[in-house]
Amino acid sequence: MSSVAVRPDPGRLLARARTVPRSAPALLFGTALAIVLAVIGLRSGGGLSLGPTTKLEMTLDIAGGLLAALAALAAVARRMWGAVTVAFFAVLLALTAISIAWSVDASDTWLEVSRTASYVAVFGAGVVLVRIGGIWWEAVLGAVIASTTVICGYAILTKVFPGALAPDEVYARLREPYGYWNAVGLTAALGVPPTLWLGARRTGHAAVNAIAWPVTGVLLLTILLAYSRGSLLAVAVGGAFWFALVPLRLRGVAVLAGGALGALAVAGWVFGQDALSKDQIPVDVRAASGHQLGIAVIAMILLLTALGLAAGFGAARRAPSEGTRRRIGVALVVGLALVPVGGALALSLSSKGLGGSLSSGWRSLTDPNATTPANDPGRLTAIGSVRARYWNEAGKIFRAHPWTGVGAGGYATARLRYRQDTLAVRHAHGYVVQTAADLGVLGLLASLALLAAWLAAASRSTGLAAPLPASWRARLRLPAPVETWGPERIGMVTLATVVLVFGVHSFVDWTWFVPGTAVIALLCAGWVAGRGPLTEAPAQPGELRPRLRAGVRSPWRAAAAALAVALGLVAAWATWQPLRSVHAGNDALAALDGAAKDPKAIDRARDLAQTAHDRNPLSAEPYYDLAVVESVAGRKDAARAALHDAVRLQPGNPATWQRLAQFELEQADDPKAALRIIGAALYLDPRSADAAQTYLDALRRAQAKQQP
Repeated sequence: MSSVAVRPDPGRLLARARTVPRSAPALLFGTALAIVLAVIGLRSGGGLSLGPTTKLEMTLDIAGGLLAALAALAAVARRMWGAVTVAFFAVLLALTAISIAWSVDASDTWLEVSRTASYVAVFGAGVVLVRIGGIWWEAVLGAVIASTTVICGYAILTKVFPGALAPDEVYARLREPYGYWNAVGLTAALGVPPTLWLGARRTGHAAVNAIAWPVTGVLLLTILLAYSRGSLLAVAVGGAFWFALVPLRLRGVAVLAGGALGALAVAGWVFGQDALSKDQIPVDVRAASGHQLGIAVIAMILLLTALGLAAGFGAARRAPSEGTRRRIGVALVVGLALVPVGGALALSLSSKGLGGSLSSGWRSLTDPNATTPANDPGRLTAIGSVRARYWNEAGKIFRAHPWTGVGAGGYATARLRYRQDTLAVRHAHGYVVQTAADLGVLGLLASLALLAAWLAAASRSTGLAAPLPASWRARLRLPAPVETWGPERIGMVTLATVVLVFGVHSFVDWTWFVPGTAVIALLCAGWVAGRGPLTEAPAQPGELRPRLRAGVRSPWRAAAAALAVALGLVAAWATWQPLRSVHAGNDALAALDGAAKDPKAIDRARDLAQTAHDRNPLSAEPYYDLAVVESVAGRKDAARAALHDAVRLQPGNPATWQRLAQFELEQADDPKAALRIIGAALYLDPRSADAAQTYLDALRRAQAKQQP
């Protein structure tokens, strides 16, 4: 049989040559972004440790400055979408910085300024990236899926291999790598909308799309094992928003239902195992059951992968008819409508009745003194929460300082005046109540303006803007409404849903302060805000190089780029100073160890304490260190002066008064002075056990001195 040589089609070869380079950079960009987001989640902790948080914030500041410089050099002659939102974010940052002037704890405010500055950098990075490579929006969604899956996978592995990954864990709830279970749950919740998009999209290979099924199962299982009710609420709200808008409902429901069934099956088994669902279980007992959990998770992943492949290839061969889709859609709507009806019926048949059950639930949710649910799987269906207590304290702080609050980050110190417990709580568990306490009406207005600006930008980027007359649109320079649902529009709505999930959760928790969750949401928010109307073609990365060459030759653009880099470096340097101050203070105390043998050790310790103060003049800690140094040197007057300086620096902080009272009692042996001073500490923190003990000790010693 003879063979006939077939000449290749030059047009197809050229198209293939153009396609491969475009997909390869997108894959590289998505992979790099996924690695960055995963490393941030795995290494930055829960935002409460100064060391890891400082390093991350410095990196974000510098990276933000470099990206801003890139945007300045590669500026294009079109409207700067997202700039208004960035400007309002900068206003919130400025207000946070200004609040140092009236803050109850200016040192904590400095930390909040650094945090907010890094968040502005991340948001701005999203705006810049979409202006440079807007065509890579699928890579961003893929990066969110990959990073959240890696973080949640690690969280589950801490239960599978507790001896290697979490030997000191005492709680059954998942809480690593953040040290906080609700942050783990939120990470999983952030990954759900992009995973729905992956499994429901009409583009892409069916085998790749099938990955959405097991990933959804892993994410939902993480939420259940973290016992995170706020994350379930965020997923419910985000899912309702996504399904209400995106015309891929049947595909999305299949992915969500499959993942939910797999997650519920594994979680149901876990909740029946005491070794995996109860606290204070020995690590060897947890390890044995953890290995079984690993087998169950692998089985779930394999089963859901098979279902995803079957569904994907089956739909590709024979898509359901329009009538079938309509009937399934009606059945889903009816099923969802029956959920609240069934809930109301169940409450009506309960011992308290419908009205009594609703009243009891509302009291459990809002009563600061209500009993909080136990730390076990039963809390997933409980209503009560300790948040009512924190929100009540934040409300009292707001009423006492309505316009300006007590300064950013001041809630932790100000709440001591109003608390009814002895818990050490740093956050009010809710962005709105925290902002009301910290920044008052001014902070709420600044946040509301930022939200309004982002919503306007998001409505433009998703094509969801309210219809307006053509004359109004022309006058306001608004784009024409988008009628069709193309792939990018669905992608933009999915990214906006990620932001919505984060917003809902931040309303009821303090995960705004956790970098691993906040960075993902802020990057997506910046991308959506900077995209601009969908009627404009997305930015092509290939256009970047010639624009950079032109920007370098422009003195104004080069100067703007240099200024952006300088601002990033200044922000990073300012962020570094509190950590450097802590290190200098620790070195000062360490230098005292050699004071008995080296007469110059006191001078070195004193110099280091002064260095700590110079690096962070807003902190009272360097004054405490200096007081210790002067006490060791036998200079009680100098030690007392240092503690008086701490009180003058932070008169609203009970810790400064407590330190001074203890000095007067223990070092100066002046119980009367200690009694006068400790009263201020007890006023600012009536529940303080240390202050109460100092008061009793001073009272006994004063009475003993009066006796003949």
